[in-house]
Formats: sequence, C-alpha cells, structure tokens
Amino acid sequence: MSTLVTAPADNVIPMRSRSGAPIAAGHLADADLDRWANRLARLLLTRGASAGERIALAVAPRIESVVAEAAVRKIGAIPVSPTEGASTAPDAGFGITTRAGRADLADGIDWLVLDDRSTLQRYLVSSDAPLGATELRAVS
Repeated sequence: MSTLVTAPADNVIPMRSRSGAPIAAGHLADADLDRWANRLARLLLTRGASAGERIALAVAPRIESVVAEAAVRKIGAIPVSPTEGASTAPDAGFGITTRAGRADLADGIDWLVLDDRSTLQRYLVSSDAPLGATELRAVS
C-alpha cells in the first residue's frame, strides 16, 4: 500500500491510503484525520503541552481516540493510557478525555475534555493547517 501525505510539513503523519472505496459512516478519511489532529494539537500547545511530554489518553469513542493520539504525536509528545485499575497515567501532566469519562479520572492531570463547550469553541476556531516549525520550536 502507498502512503498518503496530506501536506508538505515535517509533522504530517504518513497514513496508509485507502483502496479508493468510498469512506463509510463512522470512518475518517486520511485528510480529515490530519486536519482534525492539527486543530487538537494546537489546543494542546496552547495549554502548555510540549515535545517529549507524556499525555494521557482516556478517550473511548474510536474516532476521537485516533485523532487524539495523532495530535499528541504531531507535537512530539508521548501518548500513554491510564494504567489498568488506576485513574491516572504515571508522569502525565496533561490528558485528553470526554465528559463521560472525566468523573473517573484523577484531578492531578490537566484534562482537556473534548466535548466540553469551551474546548469545542476553541477547537472550531483554530487552524487545521499543518503545524509550522515556529509553533513546534516554541514548545521544544
């Protein structure tokens, strides 16, 4: 299979291209994944997340989980899962979750709640363009 690079930037994640079949409901096209992850990566950067940092992913819906992991990787951070039987990820300063899962998670992590109204507002007005070297350098 060939790879699809959706923008000419160093931080674009090469994704496996689909076979050319129409995208089914509940699936995310490679270009959409890239754009959505760019927006979420910008939110993480504005909250102070940086390259090399561990970011907990406690996101149940599959599409949101894939986008969250791609966003974390775009900024050079390390996605981690909350540990089995515990509500926090070791050494994670930031985390991504949804309202449904937030109540079960520790308060010691700065949680970005994806379906929170203020998060959605910031997400919708942020750029979906590839992250620039200037943005990434500012956090490395």
